Amino acid sequence: MLFANLYKTSILTAFSLTMILASCTTSRYAATEKIYKDKAKGFAEIIGTVPPAGQLYDSLNATNQQWIGSVNFGIRKPNFVVIHHTAQDSLAQTIKTFFSTKAGTSAHYVIGRDGKVVHMVNDYLRANHAGVSKWGKDTDLNSSSIGIELDNNGLTDPWPDAQINSLLKLLATLKKTYNIPTANFIGHADIAPKRKNDPKNFPWKKLADKGFGYWYDDVLKNPPADFNTEMALKYIGYDTSNLPAAITAFKIHFIQSDIMPTLTPVDILVLYNVYTKY
Repeated sequence: MLFANLYKTSILTAFSLTMILASCTTSRYAATEKIYKDKAKGFAEIIGTVPPAGQLYDSLNATNQQWIGSVNFGIRKPNFVVIHHTAQDSLAQTIKTFFSTKAGTSAHYVIGRDGKVVHMVNDYLRANHAGVSKWGKDTDLNSSSIGIELDNNGLTDPWPDAQINSLLKLLATLKKTYNIPTANFIGHADIAPKRKNDPKNFPWKKLADKGFGYWYDDVLKNPPADFNTEMALKYIGYDTSNLPAAITAFKIHFIQSDIMPTLTPVDILVLYNVYTKY
């Protein structure tokens, strides 16, 4: 009987501690949660306004326009996943940054070094993570992608197994949920050549082996004599308006040991092999 009472007490104590911790976590971010909910409510009101406010194409002849709501519509569907490193020192520091209206930046997810996944923006909403960017013909990656920030200072930090394992699980969920093509798992440097270099020294091959992005084969074939490296980079998705920057971005992703803005014979073999996968 004594054992049973002690067991019952310990369970109640553990439950109470869990509730206290949850309460502390909730109260810690109560102010920002309210801002998030208020903004989401505001967007919902904009979407739900019938007819849409401010969408008169002829303000001088409003009667020449009619609203008839179609039954065939949906909401934003992300088509890309863009991976970043935070270039900061901790998960807490990044979360604080994403609370700053002055910084004005955010991401849908942040993954800590210990593998903790923090979801910060609904997948169907537009997060400010890509900035000025381009991939193929898409010039607004913020509107078409999910941004994932990995807690890493971008200098000396390794990529812990716990962090990468959590990332792989998250990517599997996102790929299945939104039917994201294998080719559309890319890095910040890929979409913003010269301006960004993240994630640096990243294990892209490990992701590609699981179906998230492409990687080159172990055996590389020689390209044809007329192989055009600039066109190949452009075909993959790189913005080649600044060709040296595009080459560097490609090498940050696929070469890593050398990111000089020129293509060596080995780089060209890799580029040709990757190009054939698109």
